[in-house]
Amino acid sequence: MRKNLSAKPGAERAPFRPDIILDFRPRETTQLLQFLLTAMSDRKRTTVKDYLKHRQVMVNGNVTTQFDFELQSGDNVAVNTSREFQTLRNPRLSIVYEDDDIVVVNKGYGLLSVGTDKIKTGTAYSILRDYLKRVDPRNKLFIVHRLDQHTSGLMMFAKNVRAKEAMQHNWNNMVLERRYVCVVEGKLEQEEGEIRSYLAETSQHEVYSTDNPEAGQLAVTRYRVLKTANGYTLVEVQLETGRKNQIRVHMKELGHPIAGDRKYGAKTSPIHRLALHAMSLRFAHPASRTDMNFSTPIPAPFAKMVK
Repeated sequence: MRKNLSAKPGAERAPFRPDIILDFRPRETTQLLQFLLTAMSDRKRTTVKDYLKHRQVMVNGNVTTQFDFELQSGDNVAVNTSREFQTLRNPRLSIVYEDDDIVVVNKGYGLLSVGTDKIKTGTAYSILRDYLKRVDPRNKLFIVHRLDQHTSGLMMFAKNVRAKEAMQHNWNNMVLERRYVCVVEGKLEQEEGEIRSYLAETSQHEVYSTDNPEAGQLAVTRYRVLKTANGYTLVEVQLETGRKNQIRVHMKELGHPIAGDRKYGAKTSPIHRLALHAMSLRFAHPASRTDMNFSTPIPAPFAKMVK
């Protein structure tokens, strides 16, 4: 066989070898290192200590290097004997849940969900894709829905085409509940209510409400006041539909734009960001149809505005 003389030495991609991961479960309360030394008595003490030092030990899904970590009976202890566990370490994106079909993340504000014509990297999608590729180069990632760049909170991605199509082709039935929390300017006249309109978009990409069903798409937003103070109102919002900029437009329509939302009429920006957060996401799992329900706390800066 002739060699490819144009290929650079070492350029050939080595075949992917799955990690070798050993699972253990303590039967009683004990310290992590002591448990590992007993459970892996066939290995040298220095080898077991190196597993801990080099982030190759995980307890209940979380990597730890703490030798005196206190284990409880039934805890799941995993040891990757091949390399350190690959984890997503990014200040603006964290994984809330992951399985073979989906990934649920908590996205920070200011982070694009997906790339644009000008920006390809540094998005929630690219950060998560790169992490999954480090775990296994065969892994894939698919977009299911998006959050505005300046909205923080829960997003879901699919890890295979089957899961992606199951969610996207039957979105209204698969997604059982989407709740947001926002801080709006002023005091709302009603403690709760529903906003219903048709949303259209200008050539400058600004969304607006219309009563004409032929000019836009139906958008339905339900809201409930949580607290009012200091000239602001903390509001919980539930989406019946998921249109672009829906909450932002409907809050403006109420006469109470979201704090920090200059595009839709806000006059103030006390926390220097759009005060809108996707707080909870509930859906039917695309493979098992299990009821999946995730939630995050109200962001501390939001609560502080109405303290």
